[in-house]
Amino acid sequence: MSFIDSIVSHLPQHEGLLPKWLLFISVVSIFNSVQTYTNINLTKKVYDGLKSTNQVTELSARTFGTWTLMSSIIRFYCSYYISNPQIYQICIYSYYLAFFHFGFEWFYFKTAKFGKGLLGPLIVSTVSITWMLNQRDFYTI
Repeated sequence: MSFIDSIVSHLPQHEGLLPKWLLFISVVSIFNSVQTYTNINLTKKVYDGLKSTNQVTELSARTFGTWTLMSSIIRFYCSYYISNPQIYQICIYSYYLAFFHFGFEWFYFKTAKFGKGLLGPLIVSTVSITWMLNQRDFYTI
């Protein structure tokens, strides 16, 4: 068995790309969580709005990192157990929560500005919600 075959055998075995997408986002989120514990500069880029002067602290970055890690665990489980309707629903809710959090920080609280720091989470949450809503019957019935 080659190295590539070994890696592929550990990927989610469900049909379609959605489980692989969820796994990919989960892994990326784990790296994002780690960086919040080691360096707050990327977190400051997300929360760089009109009212965010000095609001990103090491504590708030770690709290955000913990929240991101929790989300990545949910998405990881969904990538492997995507046919479980309860796990599927919790995963969708995790994306709704992310969308509303970043949306409110940008639009209502003005602590985030629309730019590359905010664009990634908004795109990932919107694409994931739309994709999961459109594919729910395919994966959970």
